[in-house]
Amino acid sequence: MKRLRVLMTREEIVPDRLAGATAVVVDVFLATTTLLTILENGARQIFPVASLEEAESVRKKLDASNVLRGGEQDAERIDGYDHGPFPEEYPPEAVADRDVVFVTTNGTRAIAAERILLGCLRNAPAVARHLEDSRTQSVYLICAGSAGRFTVEDFLGAATVLSCMDTREWRLNDGAWMALDFMEHYRGRELEALRQGRAGRWFFEHDKLDTFEFVGTIGASDLVPEVVGGMVSQSASQQGSTVRHPAAPDKASAQKSFRNARAGQGPNGGKLKC
Repeated sequence: MKRLRVLMTREEIVPDRLAGATAVVVDVFLATTTLLTILENGARQIFPVASLEEAESVRKKLDASNVLRGGEQDAERIDGYDHGPFPEEYPPEAVADRDVVFVTTNGTRAIAAERILLGCLRNAPAVARHLEDSRTQSVYLICAGSAGRFTVEDFLGAATVLSCMDTREWRLNDGAWMALDFMEHYRGRELEALRQGRAGRWFFEHDKLDTFEFVGTIGASDLVPEVVGGMVSQSASQQGSTVRHPAAPDKASAQKSFRNARAGQGPNGGKLKC
């Protein structure tokens, strides 16, 4: 029987057990959401790195006139970089045909799996379809967490992927079983759950409702990014396909989405569907 496991933080990874598996890294706030957006918006090459030193090493090998540097370090914007960690900082006019070196202390550290995919709420249904259509016998949904701690948003992201799958053919670990149980309570109220966590509250306290709604829009993207050779690209099975490029919402739509979430509805007032 195929195996599907949810790991609550990346610290739970046992490298030897990842051999031959597909790993889906989930860092909802914000690395995997932003990397998905950069890829959607037409970047030529995307290099996720874990340190400033690695970023500089990668940058030196590229055409300096065509490189953008972005990301975060310990949840802070990096001095001297072109952009920070937020997805709205990478519109098509900024990243199309550019090389992007993206620093993140969460979400994209080296994982010794056969395949590494990037998941978030925006592409959760697409990731679920991809996993079901693949022939992989072993899947790890890896919640990035924060400084080694569990985070609600990453667990919600992994749980949303899982809830869009037919799990009857999979053997689940305890984390996956808990994720399904979590979705029994919060399916259709995902934005409400997203706000309850420490990171989710930060977006409301700092008047970034538009970003919050963008991050929390489930199924907005059909794209499944894959990390191959240290670069983010469209997964091999999607090469040549057309993906959606949804517009970033404004603050009014964000407020409407949260009101809908409290009523158990999706961003546009309807029940969320995989």
